[in-house]
Amino acid sequence: MDARAASLWRSYLLVWCKGLMMGAADIVPGVSGGTLALLLGIYERLIRAIRSVDHHALGMVLRGRLLAAWRHIDGTFLLCLFSGILLSVFLLAKGVSWMLLHQPVLLWSLFFGLILAALPQLCSKLRWDRWRLLLLLLGVLLALGIGQLQPVELQPERWMFFVAGAVAICAMILPGISGSFILLLLGMYAPVLLAVTELQVLPLMLFASGCAVGLLSFSRLLACLLARYHDATLALLIGIVMGAMYRVWPWQLDGSPVGFSTYLQWHDSLQFGWALAMALLGVLGMLAVLQLERLQQPGERISN
Repeated sequence: MDARAASLWRSYLLVWCKGLMMGAADIVPGVSGGTLALLLGIYERLIRAIRSVDHHALGMVLRGRLLAAWRHIDGTFLLCLFSGILLSVFLLAKGVSWMLLHQPVLLWSLFFGLILAALPQLCSKLRWDRWRLLLLLLGVLLALGIGQLQPVELQPERWMFFVAGAVAICAMILPGISGSFILLLLGMYAPVLLAVTELQVLPLMLFASGCAVGLLSFSRLLACLLARYHDATLALLIGIVMGAMYRVWPWQLDGSPVGFSTYLQWHDSLQFGWALAMALLGVLGMLAVLQLERLQQPGERISN
């Protein structure tokens, strides 16, 4: 294998690892895969790639120009990323469910550290002015408002899996808004997670179809906003990520963040030492991925 091929494989592997992180985030109510995509520096490329799955790509396929269509949609990037996401979802669904039930403080601490580590670098990419700071504040308030909503419980019909997929996928690619949390609000989180863990084919097909429709539609809106109002859109998205940190505060009661004293009224320990260790692990993990990204020379990265 020559040096160029080896460097491309390293780039593919890095994107795949980012997909693993996004998939793990998408499982947890309160954490968004879109948040990880933004923090990991692949958000805009992801939106452009999804947006490019259009009639032009279809026309190329119908004319037999498969390689051109693959390049048009940035197919290698999408394949690496979504294979990582799907593998992570199927491998980690049971483990994350167990941690949410038995060790929620440690799980939230891990993601709190992940997000906290990348925010300074993300903020440094913009030139801030009064209007962008106002958009940042608006994003914070929007995320806090959504975080105050309360989940519902219901017995889902089959068609609801399609609707849940279409709505939740929009949140999954919107930083700071958790697709899993939206599923909780809709009363569909438990049914979808059960369908994944038990491989229920029909519900999963309906959910996937809804995801495809929602993803292709919403990505066009985001691509348009990023193309016309790039810095303003990023300022709003960063604000949403900051506001969403309220949802990943490690100490929670019935899904609502609380202070140390209130938490201790219901639990024997804060698990502060372990929580700090998990947050540090999240920080180190995020910094390691960001450092690997910086070490990639321009010629080694998958072409944008």
